[in-house]
Parts: sequence; structure tokens; C-alpha cells
Amino acid sequence: MSNQTKKTMAEALRLPRMSDTMEEGVIAELLIKVGDTVNTGDVIAEVETDKATMEWESFQEGKVLYVAVATGDTVPINGLVAIIGKDGDDFQSLLHEPAEEEEPSVETSKEDDTDNTVEFDMEEQMTASTNEKAPSTSNDSRLKASPLAKKIAEEKGINIQNVTGSGDEGRIVKKDVESFVQSDSANSSAPAQQNQIEEKPVATTVPVQLPTIVAEESYTEERVSQMRKTIARRLSESKFQAPHFYLTMEVNMNNTIAARKQINEVSPVKISFNDLVIKATATALRKNPAVNSSWLGDKIRYNNHIHIGMAVAVAEGLMVPVIKFADNKSLSHIAIESKQLADKAKSKKITPEEMQGNTFSISNLGGFGISEFTAVINPPDACILAVGGIKKELAYDVNKNIVENNIMKLTLSCDHRVVDGAVGTNFLLDLKNNLENPVMMLV
Repeated sequence: MSNQTKKTMAEALRLPRMSDTMEEGVIAELLIKVGDTVNTGDVIAEVETDKATMEWESFQEGKVLYVAVATGDTVPINGLVAIIGKDGDDFQSLLHEPAEEEEPSVETSKEDDTDNTVEFDMEEQMTASTNEKAPSTSNDSRLKASPLAKKIAEEKGINIQNVTGSGDEGRIVKKDVESFVQSDSANSSAPAQQNQIEEKPVATTVPVQLPTIVAEESYTEERVSQMRKTIARRLSESKFQAPHFYLTMEVNMNNTIAARKQINEVSPVKISFNDLVIKATATALRKNPAVNSSWLGDKIRYNNHIHIGMAVAVAEGLMVPVIKFADNKSLSHIAIESKQLADKAKSKKITPEEMQGNTFSISNLGGFGISEFTAVINPPDACILAVGGIKKELAYDVNKNIVENNIMKLTLSCDHRVVDGAVGTNFLLDLKNNLENPVMMLV
């Protein structure tokens, strides 16, 4: 055969449509490389679609001659992923061959058992993991089955017409045949003695009539605001760049509750529990400067000043106003300033300067009924404190009497590049001491 008439035996592996709304897919993990041998049923890649991450199984066989994509790449429907064939096959023409438009799937007739004479939809290449399962056709005289499923059924001696399909429109795929094999095996292993059991009359049951549910799927969509985009970007960078670890400690708030009651009897403004936590935190940070620090890549910054960021929930997300030099301010000063900053944040009147410079942050969800949670570190801080609500618990005192304690849980999120477990623990111990003995904050 001349070079002009020689045809390549190489075949292109193109990304199939793996869901009804899929227009492109992300190669979550590419499982083949040049030189690998691909057999029918081998998983080529894990593909992230608009609905789920699915395994893409090959229905072709050959050696991988060329790979066009890498893990993480976005590939359109019918986009070239790889080329397989035999050593020496000419595949250069396939590199420049445009992707063909999808053809409608052709159903396999019941009488046709020859896979290589049937055209089929690209969707039949994989076993899709989906929650939407349709029953196989019963009145339709044409059977829908992937070539791989037919091949396995033939090898196992299974009449494929007895298999229930779970694929799109009831199409029978690989896992359906495998499940049928397991089910048939389990039934055949039943004790032979069962055949000798005397049959008993079977009671007639009335089928249950379920009510007809009239409903429709619906949803609303909103464009992501710039504030939400910024929050998402900053917290994603923090969560995935900073190695977080968490320390949780319980605090007995009995003395704090009593002290707050006395303070509010003489204070010109109402002091909240959050104000007390801010003051106690600032005092503990003064004793533990390693927690009041920042990771700067090639150096660690240990701040001598204490600026506490105070997380405030607003309609579009979260803002963090900053109470500067919190350790030098009185409780009444902190109470007034925290209220003013929170009101400005909620009314969108806060300035950028009032949300900059934090060296440590506090997120308090106790007022929302949350007893314990973990917070994502607010850059550039090395730590953030998550404050839960105060819950009553029964316990024994030193005299074995049952007493009621008011317990609050504090969880410290730490950047392990800067703060070690012992350093974080010492800070929490000082903070606990400040709250359980409020007079310590006045020393």
C-alpha cells in the first residue's frame, strides 16, 4: 500500500457530554499518559461537570500516542483529550481535525448483538454518577445499552434484556450489568432446603395509592456583589494558604456575669459581653505578643500595638471594623466605639481606614445561638478568636454539691506558620483567667 493510500488506525478520544446541560468539563484528574495502554472500560479521567465529578470510561483500546490536555484544563464538548492507536500510527491529521458536532444516539435493536455495526451517543462512553435514574424501556421494542455493557453481558452469559438500565433515558451501562451479576449470584446462593419448605397461603394486600403531588422546581439567582467577591477571595486565600489549626477552651462566665451587672450600674454606657471579651483579649495579647503577629512570607511581623478587628454581619456579607489600641482603652470607651463602628458598617458609612490595620480579630456568634464554631483567619492576622454563646451547665462544686455554671466556648484559629500549639494555648489560658477573674483586666 502506498503512503498516499495508507490510512491511520489512530483514534481520537474526545470529551463526551456527561450531563444534559454540560457545555464543557474540567479535567479534575487525568489518569493516562503517553505510552499507557488503554483497554475497554478503563477510566481515562475524572471530569468535573456542571453537576458532579464523574469517571470517564473508554470504549476504545490502544496505546496512548498523544495527550492534548492536563489536569485542571477546561475542555469543550467533543474537545480533543488524547489519541490512541498502535506504535507507528500516523496521528498528525487528528491534531488538526475539527471537533464534530454531536450526533443523536442510535438505539440498538434487540436482534442486533454486533457492537461494531452500531453508532451510539458519546454519552455511552462513561458510567455517569447521577441521582436521576430512569427505568429501562418496557414497551419500546428497541433496547438502549452501551457497547461495554453489552460486551460484559455477553461474556457473563446474561440476557441483557433482563437488566434494568440506570443511564440517560434508561440506557443500560456497565454498572447495571455488574449489579445484575451480583444480584443473580446472591439469589443462586440461597439454601436448597428452601425449595422443600411447605408453601403457605399468601395474604392478599391492597396496593397503597399515593397522593398526586403537584409541584415544580424553581430558583432565583443574584449576581455576586463586589463585596462578596472580595470576601470570597480573601478568605479563600487565607483558608488554602495558611495552615489552620484550632484550639477550643471552656470558660466559666459566672464571675463575668456578676461583674458586668455591677459595672453597668455605674457605667455611663451599657457594657456588652462582647465588650468584655474584646478588653480581655487585648489584655491577654499584651502578655502573648507572638499571637499578635502576621505572616509576611519571608518574615514574621510581631506587632507592638494591639488593633482588634471586630467582625460585623451586614446584608451583603461580613465587615471587620478595627478598634485600635484596644488594650489602652477602658470598657466604656470600647463599648461606645464598637457600637459606633457596627452602626457605620451596617449603614454602609464606614470608611476604609476604619477597617484597616487589624493585628487580631474576633468573631462572636453567641448572640445568634451558636455555641461553638471555627472561624477563618482574617489576613494579615495570624489568629482569629471564635466566641460562642453562654450556656448553662450543671456541675459539682468542691463540696460535691450540684451547682449551675454559665459556660462559654472559645475557639482560636491559628496560622501554624506563625503560632504553635503551646503559644496559642498560653494565650487562651490568660484570656480564660481574665474572663473568670474580671479584676485581672484592671491590673
